[in-house]
Amino acid sequence: MPEKKTTTIVTCPQCKTSLVWSTSNVYRPFCSKRCKLLDLGKWANESNRIEGESTGQLEQDEFYNED
Repeated sequence: MPEKKTTTIVTCPQCKTSLVWSTSNVYRPFCSKRCKLLDLGKWANESNRIEGESTGQLEQDEFYNED
């Protein structure tokens, strides 16, 4: 008996459009290149960021004030 394939429906994180999760969608989890780039822009200008403690990297002021 052949296995039933289930269709997974997800929501684009940017525009909230429903779409089928498929390997044929090169922009997944986004619905389009536009949504993917809009999300990238939010990360680049730091509108999106992960809250938490510093990772121990030097802050910009510490870097430039080294003796």
